[in-house]
Amino acid sequence: MRVEYVQAVLDVAALIPAGQVLSYGDIAVLLEHGGPRQVGSVMSHHGSGAPWWRVIRASGEPLAHHEFLALEKYLAEETALRGETAGDHPSWRVDMARARWNPSEDDFGRIDAIAAVLHAAVALSGAQMSVPRDGMQT
Repeated sequence: MRVEYVQAVLDVAALIPAGQVLSYGDIAVLLEHGGPRQVGSVMSHHGSGAPWWRVIRASGEPLAHHEFLALEKYLAEETALRGETAGDHPSWRVDMARARWNPSEDDFGRIDAIAAVLHAAVALSGAQMSVPRDGMQT
């Protein structure tokens, strides 16, 4: 995966305010490159220093094997949640309708600048970053 793509995904993730989230697919759309799987791969391999709990599945489900740590973050940030967060068998998810980040015009300017750097790097290298039907980046 291109270093410019990794950096762009991490830069967008860093813009997401506390208490709000974006899905993997949301970030791919904002960058106009890759797809949910590529964004998920970046977050999985490179996202430990980023606010990883703010980049999630479109369903609002927590990251597997990190549910308890994510829940701590969501509760501390007052992220909108649905379901039961306590008890022996908690069953919760992020309420995407209420918690999805809606960037301001200034935020869109920052995102566009991040995407422009990515697009320029791809254009300079002459490489195509496309997502074929199987969802794997080429």
